[in-house]
Amino acid sequence: MNDIAGNAEDRGNARPPTLLALPSYLAGHVSRIGHRTLVADLTEHGLRLPHFAVLSGLHDLGSLTQNELADRLGLNRSHLVGYLDDLERKGLVSRTRDLADRRRQLVRLEDAGQRLAADLIDRAHAGETASLGVLSAAELATLTDLLRRVVTADDAAQACAAAEKHPEKHAEKR
Repeated sequence: MNDIAGNAEDRGNARPPTLLALPSYLAGHVSRIGHRTLVADLTEHGLRLPHFAVLSGLHDLGSLTQNELADRLGLNRSHLVGYLDDLERKGLVSRTRDLADRRRQLVRLEDAGQRLAADLIDRAHAGETASLGVLSAAELATLTDLLRRVVTADDAAQACAAAEKHPEKHAEKR
């Protein structure tokens, strides 16, 4: 009787083997697990994950043009404008004309944005530590390295595809 109940319970709670064999499914699900705490922290500030990406990008890289920021974060440029509007209204970032090229907007973190970015980055690391605590430090380092390799390879492939699609835009970069 216990075996039947146990097997039925296992079948009810187990994920399909097909999904558990797909690294992309697993990575996506692990991402959602890792983001739970961060999403709650961001919600307290009326922010979402793309806002965090912008804040942490500017925190790490310093002031950038809007286009550079969108490219570095892998965000659609028109979507970035909306995220920047939100952050600017909250006094976290500012945009100014680039004196070297008046067509471009430079984006920078304000002091409040710098403080919030640092706090949210700390919280993100704490959430990652908690959610990935089943892994040893070496396993976590290996996982991070492997995922970084996949992302870096995809970035390179996307850049090549863009250069092939629009060679005139990429000619001066070579």
